[in-house]
Amino acid sequence: MLLRLPLMLVARYLHNGRLRFLFVALIVILIGGIALTYNWQNDLQQCFMDIEEPTQSTVADADPLAPIRLDDVLQAEPKPTPGRSIFFHETSCHQADHKKYKLLQLTARQACAIESAALHNPNFQVFVLFAGPTYRATPHGRNSSSPQPLVDAILSYSNVHLRNLNLWRYAAGTPIEEWLKDGKVFRSRYLFSHISDFLRYLTLFRYGGLYLDMDVVVLQNMEDVPPNYTGAESNTHLAAGVMSLAATGFGHEIAESCLRDFQHNFEGKDWGNNGPGVITRVAQQICGTKDIALMQEDSKRCLGFKVYGRGAFYAVPWKQWRDFFEPDKLEETMARTKDSYVVHVWNKHSNQLAIKVGSTSAYAKYAELNCPRAYHAAGEYF
Repeated sequence: MLLRLPLMLVARYLHNGRLRFLFVALIVILIGGIALTYNWQNDLQQCFMDIEEPTQSTVADADPLAPIRLDDVLQAEPKPTPGRSIFFHETSCHQADHKKYKLLQLTARQACAIESAALHNPNFQVFVLFAGPTYRATPHGRNSSSPQPLVDAILSYSNVHLRNLNLWRYAAGTPIEEWLKDGKVFRSRYLFSHISDFLRYLTLFRYGGLYLDMDVVVLQNMEDVPPNYTGAESNTHLAAGVMSLAATGFGHEIAESCLRDFQHNFEGKDWGNNGPGVITRVAQQICGTKDIALMQEDSKRCLGFKVYGRGAFYAVPWKQWRDFFEPDKLEETMARTKDSYVVHVWNKHSNQLAIKVGSTSAYAKYAELNCPRAYHAAGEYF
């Protein structure tokens, strides 16, 4: 009875021509919206799909201007040394400049993060992993009209390696393999961010080592810092921008716990739940407390998992990110970070604010000292 009444009302209104037109238009809009959403999600997923392609030599013969595809991290040598490698991930989808290829692109600040890690940690291999098939325009020979000075700057370090990864092959044989196949992550409102979250925990599970966000500057050597640590971002949350786990034993167990938490608590509408939320919840379980200060003060409580205070990696909180860019904050900011291993410059908020090379901001000084080649290759603005 309750269902018949609204159906009768709809039928009555449909006798009115104008209302019938509006009703049909509404249905078309709804169907079109669903179709557009599906196509949009499908297009985004295609960014990470690995299509079977001919060999590089065949491509070169057929198209002398074709870019070169990056080697796969699972196949190419050298492979990451478990527990002794540094990892960055690039999960954006740059296809606008070339319809056929997803081209490798790095900003000056991303290059700075990579260079600073390589410069200060010469005995660690630094791997920059690009999600999905990614191609590099070569400065000599093929596609010589597209030089990439920033890429050349970081590759001038012998311990830097650019690699491609296929999400599905990379997850194969891990606790998150089946979850990825379900496709839930591709329905995320923050897809590229959540793919990055997914990969940082998966990489630490596969190899251990040190994960770093692409919006950091490494200020000192971290090779001898004992593994199994992260840093507090606030009084309530740990951050996921700097994390180190051993490749075996307790570190590997923590990485597995992170993967299981990620899939169990994944929320595509929440930006932070799947990144800092994961390591915060796992640390709470390890340490038996939600008190971040207690995690830092009582090392035995966390069974060997180290939670650094904000000064180690996040000495300047995100709400004060402008301090990195304002010349009148130079001395104060440099003083706050004098003992930091890493500074995090909060790209989500700061990426639109340019720095003139040679300026007296703290970020410019960090770059000049810790990523000199990328800073020089940036051009007029960094």
